[in-house]
Amino acid sequence: MILRVKKCGAMTTVQGENGEVNKRTLVLQELGDKWANTYVVTVFRNLATIEFAEDELVCASMQFRTHDYNGQTYMDVVANDIVKLK
Repeated sequence: MILRVKKCGAMTTVQGENGEVNKRTLVLQELGDKWANTYVVTVFRNLATIEFAEDELVCASMQFRTHDYNGQTYMDVVANDIVKLK
């Protein structure tokens, strides 16, 4: 899917099951007008070390996952791969 970067958060390091893991949150929007679908996406490991500029075009492969916590259901969007487009 081709998306536009709306925001690139700071990289952080979190404790994972197998040690520390790099993590970054991105806001990505589908191409179109200002009401196009927008996703808050998490990237991990090496992808989290990449800086993305606002309005940069990327091609992303994403997974939509749900999990339950304290009786509530939450959705996570995780990017498996992101490639900057020129």
